[in-house]
This record gives sequence, C-alpha cells and structure tokens, in this order.
Amino acid sequence: MKASKQFVIFLLAQVCFFTLARAQQKQFKALIVTTTRGWHHESLHAGVLAIQELGRKNFFDAVLFEDPNGFTDKFLSQFQVVIFLNTTGDIFDSAQQKVMERFIEAGKGFVGIHSASDTEYEWEWYTKLVGRMFHIHPAIQTARLNIIDNSFPGLQGYTGNKWWTDEWYEFGAEKISGLNYILAVDETSYNPNVQWGEKKGVGMGKLHPVAWYHNYDGGRSFYTALGHMPEDFSDPAFLNFLYSGIFWAATGKK
Repeated sequence: MKASKQFVIFLLAQVCFFTLARAQQKQFKALIVTTTRGWHHESLHAGVLAIQELGRKNFFDAVLFEDPNGFTDKFLSQFQVVIFLNTTGDIFDSAQQKVMERFIEAGKGFVGIHSASDTEYEWEWYTKLVGRMFHIHPAIQTARLNIIDNSFPGLQGYTGNKWWTDEWYEFGAEKISGLNYILAVDETSYNPNVQWGEKKGVGMGKLHPVAWYHNYDGGRSFYTALGHMPEDFSDPAFLNFLYSGIFWAATGKK
C-alpha cells in the first residue's frame, strides 16, 4: 500500500513537471542575423540587446547568429522567424540562400531592419522578400512620420504625426506587388536634397514608405527602414512597433 501511494505521488509529480514545462515554453524562437559586408552600423549592438530584451519581456527566444557556416536547414528548423538586423552586402553563398528560401516556403517569417534592404541586391528572390531595395539617402534629419495602415498593431506611439530623426532611405521600384505600407515619412517636413558625403537624396514624392509587410512564397515578411540610430532601440514607440512586426512574421497573427 505504501509503495502504491509513493508511485501515485511520483506520477503526480511527473504530470506537474511536464505541465509546468509546457506552460513555460516560449511563444516562438527568432534568429538575429547581423552579418555585414559593407557599412557597419553603430546601432547593431543596441539592436541586438533590444531584441533580446523584447524576447525576455514578451516570452520568446532571440538567438544571435554567430557561426558563418551554421546556416543550414537543420539549424533553422528550431526557429519561426529570421531577423536581418542592419545587414549589408552579399552575406550568403548560394547554398545558404537556398536554405533561406526553403525556410520561408515552409511558412515561416522574415523581419528586415534598416539596411536589410541594402543586402543581397543580386539575389532576386531576396529582393522580392524585402519588397523594395535601398537606393540612396540624404543627411540625417528630423521629419514627420505618417501612419498609412492603422490596422497593423503596435502603432500607438506613432499617432499624431510623430517626429522622428533617422537616415531617410529612398527606395527603388517595388520588386513585387502586394506590399502593405504601414508608415511613411512626410517629405515636406524635411529636405531630401541635403548632401550626405558625396551623395544626396532626390526624394520619392507623395508616398515615401518606411515600413511595410506582405505574404511571400508561403511565408511572411515585415520590413522597416527605421533603426539607423542607436537611440532608436531604446525608444518605446519603435520597440513596440518592432515587436508587433516580429510577432506577425513569426506567427501570422496581428
């Protein structure tokens, strides 16, 4: 009788353990890619720390990609979203590109931040994943942001035409139709033609988008051009919006 009672207690303990383990399972797992083959943004370190803190606050895992040869199907199988944080240039070989394509085709997500649109210009599939590619930008200035799509979550901090200081990327033509624009910068609130180094902007006209999302090749893609400044990654409005984009890309929910 005593042994039977101990066995019941053991079974109950096991049930409690596995129930607790399931309850503590994170919502999803994100891989942060920061590889650069060009300009190295000062905001990279701040961005990694901010996304990892978002993970702690919102109960998801955020893992920094560190092994250049580790981008494989097996490695990516544990993740639901890949985040390109201020990447630049050609960062993947042809085999790694195929891994990324299969990841999205499997119904998973991509988040591109700032210079993710200044990455892999010759990889046509990727340019469609991002949606539009960086072309040029003027000097850093403060400008007014406008909300284009109120249905996307996390925009509470951008109501009332928020002023924002950034490097206002200008983009080439859409690489794919069906982009859903979320935020735009008002070009009447700054000077697109201010010189930056040897170049200056030319402006994009009435619609100058800085954030959008779309479904692509079986998966999801969210992009924001914001994130040049290290200070961006301590701004509550930006972090709330960024988390909403990560969450949508990882889960398809908004």
